[in-house]
Amino acid sequence: MTAILRVLSGGAGCTVQDAGRQGQRHQGIPSAGWLDAPLAHAANALVGNTPDAAALELRGPGLHLRIEQGPVRVALAGAISASVHHADGRRWPLPPWRSATLAEGDVLKISALQQPQMGGCAVLAVAGGLQVPAVLCSRATYARAALGGLQGRMLRAGDALPAQAADPHAQDWLAPAPWALPDAPLRVLWGPQDDHFSEPALAQFLSTTWQATAEQDRMGWRLSGPALKHLTPAHADIASDGVAPGAIQVPANGLPIVLGPDGQTVGGYPKIATVIRADLHRLAQAWPGRGLRFEAVSREAALQALSTLQAQEAAWAASLLPCPPLGGLDEQALYTQNLISGVIFKD
Repeated sequence: MTAILRVLSGGAGCTVQDAGRQGQRHQGIPSAGWLDAPLAHAANALVGNTPDAAALELRGPGLHLRIEQGPVRVALAGAISASVHHADGRRWPLPPWRSATLAEGDVLKISALQQPQMGGCAVLAVAGGLQVPAVLCSRATYARAALGGLQGRMLRAGDALPAQAADPHAQDWLAPAPWALPDAPLRVLWGPQDDHFSEPALAQFLSTTWQATAEQDRMGWRLSGPALKHLTPAHADIASDGVAPGAIQVPANGLPIVLGPDGQTVGGYPKIATVIRADLHRLAQAWPGRGLRFEAVSREAALQALSTLQAQEAAWAASLLPCPPLGGLDEQALYTQNLISGVIFKD
């Protein structure tokens, strides 16, 4: 049975995303996909989805959804606040890190992303995944070429998001602890054009606390700090070659640009380093003014970091606990507490 979520307000920067379009960069098509993959995996785990199920990426507040056909099971992951407004006038807060089953007529309102605990990005998952048409084997939105998602763009009022109707009797789940970001430098591999910089410039790149600026979107993040010097002015340009998400370009002004999932597939600026895959998602939470540090690691360490991250994700998903319905009564908890005799009876 199909469920429909009707968009009443599109909010700020809300798009349908999944794991992205893999294997298309040689054709000039960026991968797109989630800014923060582990966060999306966590949201999907809470509603029983596979990790790669399509979900909504939220870059700001203001998204309002009405359940037009349902029921629908949803879960939020990230530092975000929301509420559910029932057709009969009741209202319940919907905290992140738990699932909840919404009935036809219910309205879900996303009110705010909270900083500085996380900020920057959150994910709303729907049981069964959002069923928008796949384009080049992905439902991810790449707005610059109008690919995927809903007509290749951000959500707006009137849009209908198809999903699978949820079993209203299925168990809801709660995370005992949020998925947490480590407080550590972003790990990078040098190059491929680190030889365009002097040894002092490479040391400066690692020793500087760079600031994320407001010049950021899904294409990348511009950083501010002391300018890095190229070996010569001629070393500030290269013949355009392939780039990938996480590549750190340094143009002639000496200020790094870190490419995101919507970043171009070729570029003509030298790349001093590349953020490893295990840490790339942390840039999704680099709101303007946040300090970022970098640490150079080996290829072997990068591979081990990815393996460790995947194990941590699996352990987090395995830790989920059953919880009562949103706004409902947890009878099991009541029956196991010290109650005044005769107040509560169980049939």
